[in-house]
Amino acid sequence: MRFHVGCELEEFKEYYKRNGFAGEQGTGELGITEEKIVAQDPAHLIVWRENDEIIGDAIWHETSTDEHREGDPRDREDREILRQLCGGKTDRLVELHEIWLMMEYRGKGYGTRFFEFFEEFIRKKGYDSFVY
Repeated sequence: MRFHVGCELEEFKEYYKRNGFAGEQGTGELGITEEKIVAQDPAHLIVWRENDEIIGDAIWHETSTDEHREGDPRDREDREILRQLCGGKTDRLVELHEIWLMMEYRGKGYGTRFFEFFEEFIRKKGYDSFVY
């Protein structure tokens, strides 16, 4: 199993649909938010591949302790919890928006390997913290 940063959007949509993910309003289609994140920067999609097949994915985006999404302020309690978790920093951080691994691959340590990979990946991009 290997992690790949980025993926052709149409291949990812097909994987999403093939695996019956609920997506936008239960249609099996990739949600508008997720598609926008990936379309703006394909590096915000990490796919897990085994034998060249996608077996899992993670979508991430930048966020802050003050805003959940651009223009969508966090409530006071949410801001305070995030500031505590981030050591008082209010800078941009990474939010792991979605993470999924096909059922038959669970329990094999892939999740642990992913988080080790992801922490190193975002650190190299200059981020100190992430939330999910």
